[in-house]
Amino acid sequence: MSGTRDELELKARVEDPEALRRALLVAGAELVYRGAMLDRRFDRRDRLAARDEVVRLRVFHPADRSGEWGVLGYQGPVGQRGVYRHREESDSRVEDPKSVLVVPRRLRYKIVVRVDRAVEQYRLGGATLRLEWYPEMDVLAEVEGAPDDIERAIAATGLAREEFLPESLPYFTAAYERRTGRPARVARMIRRK
Repeated sequence: MSGTRDELELKARVEDPEALRRALLVAGAELVYRGAMLDRRFDRRDRLAARDEVVRLRVFHPADRSGEWGVLGYQGPVGQRGVYRHREESDSRVEDPKSVLVVPRRLRYKIVVRVDRAVEQYRLGGATLRLEWYPEMDVLAEVEGAPDDIERAIAATGLAREEFLPESLPYFTAAYERRTGRPARVARMIRRK
């Protein structure tokens, strides 16, 4: 989970997460994580957004209530390689995510995007497949890996290949809003005291 890599991925809307989960297990996928995955994206005066770059802290809260950890990361501009969404990604695991928040704050970066979701992450061959449940939106499946591994994982899901798109979360939130007429919500509400 640490290092620099070229990330290739696709996402799809999932109507029946339980059926997808069963299909993955039948195909031999291994559940590697279940719990909350909270993203905090940082920027200062939209400088990163203007360059299509992301600095984020991703915090993991396992469902089994074992200790939380984080991943501090950088993502380069979005591109496309063939039919896959592509980004350079560099990240490093951190044991105490709250203490890491001091760094962007001292550099005057602010949290500009919050994404909170419950996830199940599976490993199938060389691919990683993640089911994502948001506070108020469709369930999504994300598949990452090398092209052949991605295609094998997609075939194992039982979903049609054309449902997997090289799009990011805003595309799926807009599609949800058009289809339902309701606003999507990808972060939990913060209660102020």
